[in-house]
Amino acid sequence: MSSLVYVAIAAVLLIAAIIVFVLKNYHKVGPNEALIVSGGKKRTITLPDGSSRQVGYRYRIGGSTFVNPFTEQAQTLPLEIVPMEIQVEDAISTNGIRCTVRGTAEIKIAGDEASIHLAAEQFLGKQLTDIRDVALRTLEGSTRALIGTMNLDSINKNRKGFTAKVFEDVGAYFQNMGLNLLSFNLNRITDPSGYLEALGKPRIVEARRDAEVAEAEAARDAIIKSAEAKKEGDIAKIQADTEVARANQSLDLEKAELQADLNRKKADADFSYELERHKLNQDLKAEESKVKLIEKDTAIALEKKEIERVEQELEATVRKPAEAERFRLEAEARGMAEAKRVQGLIEAELVEKVGEAEAGALRKKAESWNSCSQPALLQMIFEKLPDLAREMAAPISQVDKIVMVSNDGKLGTSKITGELASMMGQLPTVVKSLSGFDLEAWVQKLSDEKPDQSGTPSGE
Repeated sequence: MSSLVYVAIAAVLLIAAIIVFVLKNYHKVGPNEALIVSGGKKRTITLPDGSSRQVGYRYRIGGSTFVNPFTEQAQTLPLEIVPMEIQVEDAISTNGIRCTVRGTAEIKIAGDEASIHLAAEQFLGKQLTDIRDVALRTLEGSTRALIGTMNLDSINKNRKGFTAKVFEDVGAYFQNMGLNLLSFNLNRITDPSGYLEALGKPRIVEARRDAEVAEAEAARDAIIKSAEAKKEGDIAKIQADTEVARANQSLDLEKAELQADLNRKKADADFSYELERHKLNQDLKAEESKVKLIEKDTAIALEKKEIERVEQELEATVRKPAEAERFRLEAEARGMAEAKRVQGLIEAELVEKVGEAEAGALRKKAESWNSCSQPALLQMIFEKLPDLAREMAAPISQVDKIVMVSNDGKLGTSKITGELASMMGQLPTVVKSLSGFDLEAWVQKLSDEKPDQSGTPSGE
């Protein structure tokens, strides 16, 4: 590999390492967090009281920034809401009553720059539970102190005023820590001595008395109003029934007049309807007669068209095909007659040539036989005898199974051998019928004569 390739690989690795380094040290936080980056050069900030001071850190809320790992350190400060449940026990009010106060509150680190700096100095690196504990102790102490400056009855009656005093008293403490009190609510105030309950008993009795009186007066008023309403209702009902009866009478009269008028109009309409119906029936019969005439004319025309169509169809499907078939058959008959004539000539010529060839072959065979001497003929006959015997025994060799029935007590195998010997004994007869040579007579003649020294009969 060339040096340029090595340089390119090194450059790629260097760029990848730089990217990894940047991504690894690129810190991001959400909108409910503050990223505190400590280290690096110092910067001057202005506090709420107008004074300025130098700090060696920077912060970012809900964003991202690069942190130099060699000179800087990044930590997260939570800015989310912290809910709390407050319970102050054995608090003594100004009238010497011991009480227990329960409530809820919500706090968070304020988002302004001064609060971020104050909270970072006091809570950076701590969990939300630590921030909750500090705020809870502050709220409980402030609540206990405020209860000691107020009457328990006034606290119970004016809870909003008590909450406003808590906000006012705790605000300075929380501001010094960079915290913000979002809400404070008193849920329950109890005292073991039953002071608050005793304060409420006279009012409860008075309220019950007022309620009973009001209930009786309401019942009385209800009865009076009910009677008056019933009287007015009865009068109104009588008046309404009278008006209804009058209205029904007028309605019946109007119905009778309308019914009479309707009957007259219906009679006129029925009479007019009957007249119109008779006229329409006459017109309809006249139109039906015209339609029937038109239908008859149309049927006659259609029948003529159908006859013409049938004739054309008959012409196309019967006559024309019949003439075509007749022409085809005549042409085929003429072709077949000519073919048979030509075939007859060819067959006659072939038969003639075959006959001439067979006659020539017989002549040549006869000449050959005449030219052969008697020993040669005998040799030929003896050479053909095995083939002739084989052909005579061929039918028996094709039989798979033979069942012999004997009545004379002889074995079946001996009878088969006898039959075969009998068949072989007919060979001379077959030879004589085929060639005219009497083999038995020649053998008999040969046995009667004495053989010469060469072993050949003297008569040959």
